[in-house]
Amino acid sequence: MKNIPLDPSLTLESISGTEEWYEATDYVMGDLYEAEELYQDGHRINCNSLYFLHFPDGKVYEPAERKTGRYFGNVAYVDGKLDFLMVDFPEDRISVMEFDPTDNGTSVLAELPRSGVKDCYNLLVHGSPLILTRQPNDGTFQIIWPWRAEFPIERTETFDFREGDRLYFCAWYEDPEYREDVIVRSLSGEIIERYPGTIYTMPDGEKWHLGRI
Repeated sequence: MKNIPLDPSLTLESISGTEEWYEATDYVMGDLYEAEELYQDGHRINCNSLYFLHFPDGKVYEPAERKTGRYFGNVAYVDGKLDFLMVDFPEDRISVMEFDPTDNGTSVLAELPRSGVKDCYNLLVHGSPLILTRQPNDGTFQIIWPWRAEFPIERTETFDFREGDRLYFCAWYEDPEYREDVIVRSLSGEIIERYPGTIYTMPDGEKWHLGRI
């Protein structure tokens, strides 16, 4: 049995697209959107924890300093690197960060004003290549970085992942039986393809489509 010297209250989760890396985190103030609401209500924001664990050696890395007022968002594995979201509420700043396992260094890929988005609801990083998106519950999808775009999507449509210049969404229907469709859109939102089924990202990053095209 391998002993990992971390607080046992942390949640260990696999990172989609890699068999080597896991994240250990907590939700001391809920998810990112809930932390934002607490800050807007005048509460002190205690930073959540974020660690990366490497398999199989069990080495632990802390990619960014915890600081009061900061909060970490989701993690995406892109081209062998671990990209993650960090919001500094007092500084009104959204940062897209990248941890490079080749030198164990963390760099800032982008810094954006938090006031530049309505809120942090469904604010997520995705690959590949890396993008920062937001999906509010108003029938739209927004790309926040590295460019700005917004386009309408279906009511039950949810963004899944990016591959090059194609955006993959999943939509579900009950008409009357439950079913799902894969919807492939261009970077500007036009539908390129639509076919039944669901796409799963396997531990090694390969995509498996369950269904018939």
